[in-house]
Amino acid sequence: MSHPRVEAVAGEARAAIDRAASSAELEGIRVKYLGRSGDLTQILKSLGALSPEERPQVGAAANEAKRELEALLDARLEATRAAERRRQRERERPDLTLPGRRPARGVVHPLSRVRDEIVTIFTGLGFSVAEGPEIETDAYNFEALNIPRDHPARDMQDTFYLSPETLLRTHTSPVQIRAMRLQKPPVRIICPGVVYRRDADITHSPMFHQVEGLAVDRDVTMADLKGTLDLFAREMFGPRSKIRFRPSFFPFTEPSAEVDVVCFLCAGAGCRVCTQSGWLEILGSGMVHPQVLKNVGYDPEEVTGWAFGMGVERIAMLKYGVDDIRLFFENDLRFLSQFA
Repeated sequence: MSHPRVEAVAGEARAAIDRAASSAELEGIRVKYLGRSGDLTQILKSLGALSPEERPQVGAAANEAKRELEALLDARLEATRAAERRRQRERERPDLTLPGRRPARGVVHPLSRVRDEIVTIFTGLGFSVAEGPEIETDAYNFEALNIPRDHPARDMQDTFYLSPETLLRTHTSPVQIRAMRLQKPPVRIICPGVVYRRDADITHSPMFHQVEGLAVDRDVTMADLKGTLDLFAREMFGPRSKIRFRPSFFPFTEPSAEVDVVCFLCAGAGCRVCTQSGWLEILGSGMVHPQVLKNVGYDPEEVTGWAFGMGVERIAMLKYGVDDIRLFFENDLRFLSQFA
């Protein structure tokens, strides 16, 4: 059964389907003729305005044309999409004759680089590397280092406590205690590792890296410490580097000293980086406190020792001119690639 008006629309749609060259065009034809506002849909919507005699004839013809066009569109869409997929596979097929693409070359992280440099310098001087747990007891982290519970020095370190007796270590000094309790003098170790403190800004991080050193033997003096750190500064910052000791306080050393290196940017003349002083602070040090020696079973009348501790981030910031510690932990490849 057909009707002139319906046949005109259906014939136009068939011709458009035959001419369509892509699935997108076919979808457009579906919308134009069978969509909500499509030409054939409008005929069906207008049946109510026809006479009772004409209405059944037009309705039947329109529904038959709709089924026919849907079948034509589905068949043509399936064939067209299959052809498009074949063409896409041809375009995307890899050319096996082309040379391979080399993966991007990674670089050693600047903190790892600086830590390894520090370790290499001191192992070259005969120090051995010692490690210990990052979750420590209060006894090792504080008590054995001459820092009792009521000691004001505890206020200097905002600690992450896991329980009243366990914590995330605030320095690698507990490794020194463990090492001394396991061996008799002489002891000559460095202790690299991660430490934790509740502090965060452009120069502090709640997690950072330290390297501490310890030497205990008969007749160990402050002069030995100064000579060792002077050599370290020249190896790390250049042969013209100089250091100076400033009196300070640490509960586990006596006497104690902060160590500065001459500013390698202005050679001591004074600049923005060294706040016009000509010096940059790099580490803390001192002679091991006699009480600490007693705590590990050593006789302070028989042996003496010295210790130092430095932040790897601090050394890296000075060495590479980095002014924000957070850059080391943000994993920005633009920043890290500079250290290739």
